Amino acid sequence: MTTPVPGRIASGWFAAEDCRLEEFRAVVETTTDLADYPHADEVRENVLVYGARLRDSVATPDGRREVQAELARALTDGPGIVAFTGAFPDTGVVDRATAVFEAMIAEQKAAGVAAGDHFAKPGANDRVWGALDKFAVRDPEAFAAYYGNDVIALVSQAWLGRGYQLTSQVNVVNPGGQAQVAHRDYHLGFMSEEQALAYPAHVHRLSPVMTLQGAVAHCDMPVVTGPTMYLPHSQKYAPGYVAFHQREFTAYFDEHFVQLPLRKGDAAFFNPALFHGAGTNRSADVRRMANLLQVSSAFGRAMEVVDRTAMCRALYPVLQA
Repeated sequence: MTTPVPGRIASGWFAAEDCRLEEFRAVVETTTDLADYPHADEVRENVLVYGARLRDSVATPDGRREVQAELARALTDGPGIVAFTGAFPDTGVVDRATAVFEAMIAEQKAAGVAAGDHFAKPGANDRVWGALDKFAVRDPEAFAAYYGNDVIALVSQAWLGRGYQLTSQVNVVNPGGQAQVAHRDYHLGFMSEEQALAYPAHVHRLSPVMTLQGAVAHCDMPVVTGPTMYLPHSQKYAPGYVAFHQREFTAYFDEHFVQLPLRKGDAAFFNPALFHGAGTNRSADVRRMANLLQVSSAFGRAMEVVDRTAMCRALYPVLQA
């Protein structure tokens, strides 16, 4: 639940002056209590971390619903982010997907296409936009093995219910690639401050529950490689889609963000209203690759066009077999 701004949204609209750093600090400067989340293994950097014992917890329908309720609560009223160690127990599945993604990036470069990032300096990253259907058509067997992952289904259904749809972008931050500017995401997060202010306050509260953000680690990501920067609990600040445009909020994020080192096959999922951004890759030789997932509600609309007809034609024979 987002934290209201006392007495200043009676008009139903946010304004830039509604964004006060002291109120933001009161929201985010809190400690995640492991006792409130019985299925989590630990709290690391104020983030809930779930491990292998989760598989036993979701083995029954009642157990699965109980875990999903906990995950939804963590994403709404808790830190706003959950991490899963060993989300892909078979990292060979991840490696096969990585090979597909690397081939796509090489083809883009050979064609003279520079696919960059909207929140980072040009040239810092390699991107494959709209990777979902490209992956499915290129290697449907690898796609089926990869997206048959139950952690993705578990947390997506926890946040969005049935009928959700995925989109995907592959992001590679190369050595020396600088950090992104702190931001929120779908959908108001991709708008200018002026555009966001044109939407009433209740839409600012609605927007985050229409999408789930996620990232799958395709290599080991120690902190030196710049894994995603997060500010836990920041999703609860009601005017945050306006606030992240303000310099004092960006400065606060830069001083207080946390980073989770990840291993290949780990995954993190977060409320899109969480303040976040890719970190600086200070390593000498690690091309930090993550598959960035956006999971959209059946009642919403993704911001990417996906050729799902082509996907179905490629995947159906594989699934049938």
